[in-house]
Parts: sequence; C-alpha cells; structure tokens
Amino acid sequence: MGIQIDVVVGYPINDEMERVLGMAEAVGEPVTVTFMWEARKEAERAVLVPAATLALWEHWAPTAFPTSGVEEGDRAVVEEPELAHPAEFGAFTLFRRRVGRRTAVAREGVVVAELLDPDEAHWLQEKARTVRQGFMDPKQKAAFEEFLARQASPGDQ
Repeated sequence: MGIQIDVVVGYPINDEMERVLGMAEAVGEPVTVTFMWEARKEAERAVLVPAATLALWEHWAPTAFPTSGVEEGDRAVVEEPELAHPAEFGAFTLFRRRVGRRTAVAREGVVVAELLDPDEAHWLQEKARTVRQGFMDPKQKAAFEEFLARQASPGDQ
C-alpha cells in the first residue's frame, strides 16, 4: 500500500486519534494503526483509511470484500454480528458495523475515515487499482482509437 505508517495507539483519545487521523488526511493514504486496548492482551491491527480515499477505492472496486470463506481459504470463520453501540472518545465517535470488521470514525458528526481490517484494505486497494488501470473515459478512448487508426499496419513497416 502506498505510504505505510505504523502507529501504536493505547486508547483512541483526542490527541492520539487526531494525530493519526491528521497523518492519514494530510497524505490521503492509509495509516496502519495498532490499538493496545486496556482490557485485552492482544493488540488489534487496523488500517485507517481517509473517507475520500475509501470512496475512490469503493468506486473502482467491482465487488465487495469476500467474507464467506468460499472465496478465501483463511476466512472460514464468519463472525457473528455484534451490537454496534457507538463509542465516544473526545471529539471522535467510533461506529463499529454489526457485520464485518469496519469501524467508521466520525468527527463533529461527519465520517472522516474508516478503520478496516488490513487484509480488506489491501484487497480493496488492489481491486480498485486493477479496474482503474483498465478504464478509459470516452474522450480518452476516442483519442486512442484515432491514434491507432493513424498508425501504419505491421506489414507496412
């Protein structure tokens, strides 16, 4: 993934989240975050993706990230939906989705980023890039066809 910045956040309080979110928004690239929750022994890794970047990826990606285990061998266990109570941390509110592992990060009522599973973020970015590279808008396609029409055939060279 483009720029990768690993950040360890002990608890998503104002200063830590603002700093990480500021990095992601400033460069328009994902930031890998490791949360060290107080009540848990294991760290939780996620990728903080700015909302505009995620919207671009989702625009170009042709399908949603597979969660059924049929398409991905290591995704055999599908999580049970959990209650999605918003968690407030100063200026930020985290909205964990009931299904999947995404968490929307809102500041002053506006979603500014999402926390995604690192595998999903990588998959989504790759799918979007592949589709985008194969796309030509109508003007670009017409110009390319005109360019090809002016080229000499291989036998004439």
